[in-house]
Amino acid sequence: MIRDEIKAAQIAAMKAGDKETTAATRLIQAAIKNRDIEARTGKAPENDDALVVEVLQKMVKQRRESIDMYEKGGRAELAAAEQAEVAVIERFLPQQMSEDETRAAIEAIKAETGAESVKDMGKVMAALKERHGPQLDMSKASGLVKAALG
Repeated sequence: MIRDEIKAAQIAAMKAGDKETTAATRLIQAAIKNRDIEARTGKAPENDDALVVEVLQKMVKQRRESIDMYEKGGRAELAAAEQAEVAVIERFLPQQMSEDETRAAIEAIKAETGAESVKDMGKVMAALKERHGPQLDMSKASGLVKAALG
């Protein structure tokens, strides 16, 4: 499980005196704990790794947005700190599908569902997320689906 990998990495980082990795893994665990608390009120996901991957993807997205703003604001040191956190978080994410693999998956789903226009985008996105959710950046996939259906 991804949770166990994160905990093991935190312990290893603490033993090695790696302050950046220790801080990042603590942030990851806090975010996962918050998501666990939120999940108590709603329907719990059937796959724990899916929940963890969702949290990690959200964290990466937030940090990439921060990096962009810091770079525009001329704050290279803050952007570098965020980039270091992204590197630690991405270690725990599953291998992402390449653009070509994503296009192939979209074409397969498009053929299966009979999707022909942008009106069918919701069907294709739902199937794509269900089958390949953890391996995809859904914002990039959305653009590829729109291009395939447009």
